[in-house]
Amino acid sequence: MEIFGASLKLGLTSFGGPVAHLSYFKDEYIDKRKWLDDRTYADIIALCQFLPGPASSQVGISVGMLRGGLLGGLISWFGFTVPSVIVLVLFALLYQSFALGDAAWIASLKIVAVAVVAHAVIGLGKKLTPDKPRIAVALAAAAIMLFFPSAMVQIGIIIGAAVLGYFVFSGQGGSNIQPFSVSISKKQGIASLLILAVLLMGLPIVSQAVSNTYITIFDIFFRVGSIVFGGGHVVLPLLEQEVVPNGMLTGGEFLAGYGMAQAVPGPLFTFSSYLGTMISGITGAIIATIAIFLPSFLLVVGALPFLSELRQRSSFQGVLTGVNASVVGILLAALYDPVFTSSVAGGSDFALAAVLFGLLHFWKTPAWKVVIIGVILGTGMNYIFN
Repeated sequence: MEIFGASLKLGLTSFGGPVAHLSYFKDEYIDKRKWLDDRTYADIIALCQFLPGPASSQVGISVGMLRGGLLGGLISWFGFTVPSVIVLVLFALLYQSFALGDAAWIASLKIVAVAVVAHAVIGLGKKLTPDKPRIAVALAAAAIMLFFPSAMVQIGIIIGAAVLGYFVFSGQGGSNIQPFSVSISKKQGIASLLILAVLLMGLPIVSQAVSNTYITIFDIFFRVGSIVFGGGHVVLPLLEQEVVPNGMLTGGEFLAGYGMAQAVPGPLFTFSSYLGTMISGITGAIIATIAIFLPSFLLVVGALPFLSELRQRSSFQGVLTGVNASVVGILLAALYDPVFTSSVAGGSDFALAAVLFGLLHFWKTPAWKVVIIGVILGTGMNYIFN
């Protein structure tokens, strides 16, 4: 109950995205409860930055595991995640029940998504592509995605960037990486990674062989959760390519949910709960949510026993450098299509997007406040000009 109470409090109050989440975690877990010291917490953050998946959720899972074992990690994730899951499932049900697709405030949420993704591209670009070689990788990734938009091409870009990073960027990582010690055995880690590998290889085969909506949902969201580097915003293009072209959702439905996801606390990966509801009701939401977060558990358990050694290797750092640069390009491509092309229909829409971007980027307004401002301004503009 101790772990659940702390994580639920964070799930109800942690607005502002992954970086803000880590600050909330430090205040609650380290400063107030003294579960960890600052050094261990910093090492956990470094660990999760090396893994695909939602970094802040993985940090919360790791803290829970150190506090209460594997069950503690599960409880920590549940408490942090369930509030935003509930809100997004309810939003999806309302969207379907009341045909909200043409509502002015739904159109405003799509414009909010333009500002949020543009802000994310710039923020990630500064952090992950600080020099010309990495900028070149990002631009190449964006160009390839725009010429050949598909989920398989995105995976190919990430793999290609990893190989390129191994040869080009190895040896450029920092030398002040600290060792990391954990209680999880290497056998447990290997077993976890084997489960991940079996599911990654087996789910697409089963999904093709068995025509079942729930298996298809699990396959899609598990694969996306396994390959997303760079934080929650990068999940946008990957999921869009999986659910929109095949008709599971329209582009408008997709972006409306993404805009709403900015207004709730907790991890952005709970956007999957909205998508699962839109595809196949509450059961679809449960399956999608479990599927997209399950790789995070398997990766954390699998990586903890080995990461201390891997982080010392320049070749491993080089691989991640290449991958991180490529995800900036993938997100840049998504900023144009589907985000911009599906949301901005004229000068007034672009003006609103520019104002919201300015609030995010220059005035540092929290994302959830920008959502509220965007909906109010967008709805007001709709009544004035239409």
